[in-house]
Amino acid sequence: MLHLQLDTSSGVPIYRQLMDQIRRYVLLGALSEGDQLPSIRALAEQLRVNPSTVVKAYTELEHAGIIERQHGRGVFVGPGAAKLLDSSRGEPQAAAALDEAADQLALRARELGMDPPTVRAAVEAAMARIMGGEG
Repeated sequence: MLHLQLDTSSGVPIYRQLMDQIRRYVLLGALSEGDQLPSIRALAEQLRVNPSTVVKAYTELEHAGIIERQHGRGVFVGPGAAKLLDSSRGEPQAAAALDEAADQLALRARELGMDPPTVRAAVEAAMARIMGGEG
């Protein structure tokens, strides 16, 4: 089961958040070619969103060649989706993994009530501790 998180206060449309997270799962290898995604109805219920929101996300991903709908079977990760995403972003998979980690950190920081300068200072201190004189 996909673990998708929606942030209704982020200003990013819900369908876009879904698309971005599915893309990341594909880039990181958590979803591979041929893996089945939840049905529109199931995902809408899981996330408590309107099914048309899921339809919009899936339609956009389908047009981009990331997923494919197979009539009567469901929705699946399309052939070559990871390669397509990797080349369209122009970034290596490591950058996608870093983006995912940064998103998780930002969400956690907000849950803790931290402001951006405090988070930046914490990240810079961690980088200094971990990387020493490398940076």
